Amino acid sequence: MTQKILLVEDDATTADFIVKGLHEQGLAVDHAKTGRDGLFHAIDGSYDAIILDRMLPGMDGMAVLGAIRAAGIATPIVILSARSAVEDRVAGLTAGSDDYLTKPFAFAELLARLRLLMRRASAGPANAVETALTCKDLDMDLLSRKVKRNGRLLDLQPREFRLLEYLIRHKEQVVTRTMLLEGVWDYHFDPGTNVIDVHVSRLRKKIDAEGESPLIHPVRGAGYRLGARE
Repeated sequence: MTQKILLVEDDATTADFIVKGLHEQGLAVDHAKTGRDGLFHAIDGSYDAIILDRMLPGMDGMAVLGAIRAAGIATPIVILSARSAVEDRVAGLTAGSDDYLTKPFAFAELLARLRLLMRRASAGPANAVETALTCKDLDMDLLSRKVKRNGRLLDLQPREFRLLEYLIRHKEQVVTRTMLLEGVWDYHFDPGTNVIDVHVSRLRKKIDAEGESPLIHPVRGAGYRLGARE
């Protein structure tokens, strides 16, 4: 079956270039020129991948991305944007995109990234990427980037979200400070600060409302553990 791509791009030259290249690779392409049209296609159609420009008329790409993920659509999305700053790329990825490619770009690279994402998506249930994590009454949606406890929506900063995700993936295990430095902060050395303890303290205050059992427990001399108290 021919794989189908949705391209949401308002620049005619860029769009023609991408459409032609994808057609030459035997892929079917639907092209939307505005954010609203792109969202309509994404929700209404069945696509193997979406290429989404960030700067779009009417409804920008980040808003389109958020609406797609909020609708529960897990189609792989590659953001294509001239905005190349680190904070822009991070914002796109944390908002739910699967990849972020900056302009100007090489078509071969765009195609390779699309192929990889579609291959992962079609790998089957055994290799499916997790989109939700839970621990007792705590629910984490990795697509919408929302966390709830007992139905209460938690307002987490990006680093707090990443910290909680790491803890919940290792629930009921003792997670050392070294593990957190490497897994959450990407530090492969000890910076000699209490940054972990500060972030964990803030996270605990947001997670544990009055009357709720604490979920994150300090383990003396080791680190932390997420789960029921032993």
